[in-house]
Amino acid sequence: MNFRRICTIIVFTNLRRIPGAPFREIEKTMMWLDKPYHSLDYEMKTRYGHKVYKIALDGGFTCPTRDGTLGTGGCIFCSAGGSGEFAQAPAASVFSQIQAGKKLLAGKKTGNHYIAYFQAFTSTYAPADRLRALYTEAISQPEVEILSIATRPDCLEEPVLDLLAEMNQVKPVWVELGLQTSNETTARLIRRAYPNEVFASAVRALKSRGIETIVHLILGLPGETEADMLESACYLADLKADGVKFQMLQVLKGTDLEKSYASDPFHLLSLEEYTDILISCIEQMPPEMVIHRITGDPPKRLLTAPEWTADKKRVLNYIHHRFKDRNTFQGKERGDRL
Repeated sequence: MNFRRICTIIVFTNLRRIPGAPFREIEKTMMWLDKPYHSLDYEMKTRYGHKVYKIALDGGFTCPTRDGTLGTGGCIFCSAGGSGEFAQAPAASVFSQIQAGKKLLAGKKTGNHYIAYFQAFTSTYAPADRLRALYTEAISQPEVEILSIATRPDCLEEPVLDLLAEMNQVKPVWVELGLQTSNETTARLIRRAYPNEVFASAVRALKSRGIETIVHLILGLPGETEADMLESACYLADLKADGVKFQMLQVLKGTDLEKSYASDPFHLLSLEEYTDILISCIEQMPPEMVIHRITGDPPKRLLTAPEWTADKKRVLNYIHHRFKDRNTFQGKERGDRL
């Protein structure tokens, strides 16, 4: 039986359903500890019995949209650091980066349980032998309980998939894929540089090897409607990925998105708009899917807009308040797909 189905306790009482329609009456809603969604914190405490802290690493990678293979500018929203601003210096060894990360976390953690997170750029974009050395160095640290790797779905050739499966026999491996949107027109606009089928194929290949797959979705991309964002959420939910990271579109300094926003400002979602769309997306997610993130945490020195995303505590408090106001929870609108 699926581990998460054992751990997720769902209580329905006086439930009446109409075939093909959403739930009509629920007196008790799904709760994962104190949240109306299946949070990463809940998952880790349920699975391991304690909190697990993430240490961001930089393996010195680049990206096919930067090195000339598929382009040179990268995705239009991606910073010069390849989303790895919180990682340690790539010149340092993986061991040294982990030790430095532990020191940074020392003042705000209890326990010594970590996720080694290769975050910067495309962290499978190298020969398998080099990847093996980096990944092995990370998981050989006794305090590291999980290996997490951020990459692109078009950078998962068979030797890399086989290596990930091998590492997964030693310690759990998570692979993070940046879908961002299922809208192919938007995908071309942001220079994602792969079609949806490549993404879907990568998810299937990872799942067939027992590797947990986490997907990034950005809400508020230029030109997208609420319907577009909900469609992306449903697309992801129906693929049965293991987890999702939601983030509001952020305009960062030095990006092509910043240039576009300066020359022709487009609408950026307010906190209120973002929250209501986010909650509607989470209502479409199956209960066993882990919600790894509901808001991004941008480096303040790089943030151009929207300013409200910089106050993470306020954003989280508001989102949780709106869940209560709407009396809703993860999976509520999946209806007969539950």
